[in-house]
Amino acid sequence: MNKLASIRIFVTVAQCLSFAEAAKQLRVSSSVVTRGVAMLEKDLDVRLVNRTTRHVSLTPVGKQYLEYAIDLMKLLESMDECVADATQQPAGCLRISASASFASTDLPHLLTGYRSIQPRMNFELSVFETMSDIDPAGFDICFNAARRLKDSSLICKPIAQTCDVIVASPSYLERHAAPRALADLASHDVLLASDAPSRYWEFRDRNGTQRVVVRPIMNLQSPLMVKRAACAGLGIARLPRSVVMDELSDGRLRMVLNDAELCESEWTVWLLYSSHRHMPIVLRAFIDFVAGFYEKRSFEHAQRSTGNPMQMHPDLVWSGV
Repeated sequence: MNKLASIRIFVTVAQCLSFAEAAKQLRVSSSVVTRGVAMLEKDLDVRLVNRTTRHVSLTPVGKQYLEYAIDLMKLLESMDECVADATQQPAGCLRISASASFASTDLPHLLTGYRSIQPRMNFELSVFETMSDIDPAGFDICFNAARRLKDSSLICKPIAQTCDVIVASPSYLERHAAPRALADLASHDVLLASDAPSRYWEFRDRNGTQRVVVRPIMNLQSPLMVKRAACAGLGIARLPRSVVMDELSDGRLRMVLNDAELCESEWTVWLLYSSHRHMPIVLRAFIDFVAGFYEKRSFEHAQRSTGNPMQMHPDLVWSGV
């Protein structure tokens, strides 16, 4: 470990006053953080941090050293920005948080595409099930797929939309006749994601809205776990189409009640980030790429599906940023 890495670790520990929290923010083990601070103290031949089993604090020398260390980190960031401005090529590390469903579907394609044109960019990725799991200070940009977005102090830009579909595996449908009418759902085993309506599903037709009682045998927090349970043949699931697109394509899952229109089935993928008077070039460039990625993908899908680029697929509608 070089001295610069040790200084970066020390700054994070000093700001968190916790070795464990610093390790979490830096995405490294606690032993790496402990070793980094110890190496810096050995190199300087002075104690910077007082630590006990319950408390972490800075020594007087540590507080003074922290001021210079923070200035050094800011200088390094400015140096990276200077090079990026001069070459018009973003460089550095982007901290990304993403919901588990988005991280397992679109995000790898986004990052692959972006790094192919900006090879000097690196990423730190954290994955969450709910927004309450993350700290807004811990990311530069966040992707969240949600039915409804809660109030947020962040800038929130819609970038894509999808909708729920009802699916089951071939093995399940071999054991249980596929539902042909909405009333048939009452006799089927239903798998629920925790954010889905739990007691009944509502459908819309020309006669109005019809409420159907469902019989859940399992309620899971993660849509990805619901998908795995559905693929294993455990029951019928209601999931975002984008989450099960691959499984529908290769036959691991099949849609049922295709003609039924679910109420409150829409999902929106949101791009969230803090307000900046002067937005860093690395962030602005990535946001622009994301916008272009979805605009291009929806256009291409519409051409393949209908030959008419003005008819966008509902799962790939670009909402603009």
